[in-house]
Amino acid sequence: MKITIKPEAKELLASKIAPNEVFFLTLNDGSSKYSKVGGTCSIGANFQFVASEVLDDEYNIPVENDAGFTIYTGEPELVFMGDGLILSSKNAMLALSDNSGILDGAVTIAKNDLSLLSEEEIKALSAKMC
Repeated sequence: MKITIKPEAKELLASKIAPNEVFFLTLNDGSSKYSKVGGTCSIGANFQFVASEVLDDEYNIPVENDAGFTIYTGEPELVFMGDGLILSSKNAMLALSDNSGILDGAVTIAKNDLSLLSEEEIKALSAKMC
């Protein structure tokens, strides 16, 4: 998987990540443990970049990019992303598109706060999602 990150988007992402962190490109539609919008069931419509100090076995697919970030995604996300991925930015808003068109015009950036939770708490949170 490969994504082209436009200069404005690179600048915005760089402002939200520490040197020791990686990004996970995840769904933010209630189907991901990183999703903050549980219960909406807008499957495949929303994406987010999650900055994390720790790796996640569920997000182990490298996403090549021209901006120098370490980015991973997960198997469930691949269903909703096609060839020609591009991340652009306008007016401090991120947009994710592929050869089929815009996938999400309001991609968010979050910090991984799951490392503060126990495995049981993460499972309980995931159970509340769609």
